[in-house]
Amino acid sequence: MPKNSKVVKRELDDEVIESVKDLLSNEDSSDDAFKKSELMVDDQEEKDVDVEEGSDVEDERPAWNSKLQYILAQVGFSVGLGNVWRFPYLCQKNGGGAYLVPYLILLLVIGIPLFFLELSVGQRIRRGSIGVWNYISPKLGGIGFASCVVCFFVALYYNVIIGWSLFYFSQSFQHPLPWDQCPLVKNTSHTFVEPECEKSSATTYYWYREALNISSSLSESGGLNWKMTICLLAAWVMVCLAMIKGIQSSGKIMYFSSLFPYVVLLCFLIRGLLLNGSLDGIRHMFTPKLEIMLEPKVWREAATQVFFALGLGFGGVIAFSSYNKRDNNCHFDAVLVSFINFFTSVLATLVVFAVLGFKANIINEKCVIQNSEKILKLLKAGNLSQDMIPHHINFSSITAEDYNLVYDIIQKVKEEEFDSLGLKSCQIEDELDKAVQGTGLAFIAFTEAMTHFPASPFWSVMFFLMLVNLGLGSMFGTIEGIITPIVDTFKVRKEILTVICCSVAFFIGLIFVQRSGNYFVTMFDDYSATLPLLIVVILENIAVTRIYGIEKFMEDLKDMLGFSPSQYYYYMWKYVSPSVLLCLLVASIVQMGLSPPGYNAWIEDMLEQNTEISHVIIFPTWRQATEEFHSYPTWGMIVCISLMVLAILPVPIVFIVRRCNLIDDSSGSLASVSYKRGRIIKEPVNLEGDNTSLIHGKSPSEVPSPNFGKNIYRKQTGSPTLDTAPNGRYGIGYLMADMPDMPESDL
Repeated sequence: MPKNSKVVKRELDDEVIESVKDLLSNEDSSDDAFKKSELMVDDQEEKDVDVEEGSDVEDERPAWNSKLQYILAQVGFSVGLGNVWRFPYLCQKNGGGAYLVPYLILLLVIGIPLFFLELSVGQRIRRGSIGVWNYISPKLGGIGFASCVVCFFVALYYNVIIGWSLFYFSQSFQHPLPWDQCPLVKNTSHTFVEPECEKSSATTYYWYREALNISSSLSESGGLNWKMTICLLAAWVMVCLAMIKGIQSSGKIMYFSSLFPYVVLLCFLIRGLLLNGSLDGIRHMFTPKLEIMLEPKVWREAATQVFFALGLGFGGVIAFSSYNKRDNNCHFDAVLVSFINFFTSVLATLVVFAVLGFKANIINEKCVIQNSEKILKLLKAGNLSQDMIPHHINFSSITAEDYNLVYDIIQKVKEEEFDSLGLKSCQIEDELDKAVQGTGLAFIAFTEAMTHFPASPFWSVMFFLMLVNLGLGSMFGTIEGIITPIVDTFKVRKEILTVICCSVAFFIGLIFVQRSGNYFVTMFDDYSATLPLLIVVILENIAVTRIYGIEKFMEDLKDMLGFSPSQYYYYMWKYVSPSVLLCLLVASIVQMGLSPPGYNAWIEDMLEQNTEISHVIIFPTWRQATEEFHSYPTWGMIVCISLMVLAILPVPIVFIVRRCNLIDDSSGSLASVSYKRGRIIKEPVNLEGDNTSLIHGKSPSEVPSPNFGKNIYRKQTGSPTLDTAPNGRYGIGYLMADMPDMPESDL
């Protein structure tokens, strides 16, 4: 029978239904239990049915309400905080507009092919990460468990960032914003600006002192920060309520959580372009520095960003696609979501540098005013001659261009004495070169820029609500990467598992809301995901291309999609992608070895210094208020290593257990099931003979597809009394051969 001939399939299905009814009608009429468990054969291709082992009632696997809902879920998972505060930084750091070239090349080489790979295996096998890789090769079943562990580690600290955003969101309903000005300190006779704030800035002080109340080192716990503890609890409650019903609840929320960030980004872009200096920021951003493209670290960082931007290896992509219809065009989805992710990063970069250009312009204006006043004082003191100053210069309303003209003249004339004058070159480019990433961009640089916006509270509310939504979209995919595989494997109730998972994660996450919690966030971000996920994706690629077989996989895709995928993917999956991933893994290990393991601590040590105004000592000390690099203590290094080991440990453990048969796997696998009295039962299967295929057989054209519900083998003329399936195993009268919908089963 031609695989893609729906007409032939429909005719055979009709005959099969009649044959099944004949079989059932010949059974003992007194067997009421058998009648109640009559096998229902559904010839509707779009209906996906999953039946739990030992159950007489067929249970439909959840499905997306619409294709749009599914796309929004994948976009929400892949588009996260990294698109806003990581991609712009990398773009600015690695050659501006030139960085887009290696990023796009690597997106085509490893991003889209590997994303397509995960989408297709999830949709084909209709299981979470544990079920998919356990089904392809039981010896590599640990890949799915490793993905779950990494997802759990990432969820622990990622939700803390959502908690931070919730705190800033709650504080944004004030005018002026609480981080607009440095607080004043009063003593018995004087009022003065908080020294720590004056030494840094209002937004920096608010972040480290008011929001985090941060300690000076990782070892100094300082107790819980109750404000952030409440915000973390609120974040986990939101995630739990959204995920408690699986995609039936989270899918509806995706309409808002995935689309709202684009509304905010577009509003910020329009508002930013109207600000003075915004074009300077965008021009600086996209001015290509082509020579930087030749540096290996640029390609390494681009590959890392592509890898993590799409959420590869987490299991969330597989989990979401497992709820798709079998004939969904996942190739189109892979290309669409990948390019939406890329254009979102570019849009966020435009917004960030438009705002940072505005901020740099304001700082530059202050610099010009302050240094112009210094020049006037030097002129009055006779240190500078009035003849140096061009006649058209008016210091009361001097422009940046005029100041730079005066600055260059003074520098040339007073070449030997220039350093002692204390004048600064006020260049917008110098300020834009200080672009920061991560929390520094979102909670310090961006918040400072927004204080200069008209109606700043409104923009602050919109910005942090956008961060919350971006974070939640990624969290839904991360939690789905934990919940779906466990539910599919161990048959636990999704509601109970979701509550337990979120509760345990909240209590473990309390380490991140200590006063030293920010340092633990840095530790987990650096060590819990990078290397383990790279290893996971490399093993995923090997499992499909080498163990299962790339030729068989391409045939399966043709059967599922209805057309043959481009040979481009054949060569990418078999040769190019694994080679690039191995190079990236080696480069990451080398980079990790060369970079001293540590973190940037916020130092507030009191330094002795007397400050006297009008012969009265106002305060005897002031704070250092700077970041300082600290190496991890011994126990901290043990934690870092443990995070990486624990994340990848399931892979060798499961391999050894399956290889040495340490656990009697009498439950078989999804590769062989049969019907018995209207129910699906699993038959013991020896996987050692052939564990390299999704469906056991000689060739893809000869073997049945791992689908359930459309075609049943029936007794044919001249066949033995006991029917047989192509794999040679026997059933109780009829056996499953072509199964569009995979039955629920313990793996």
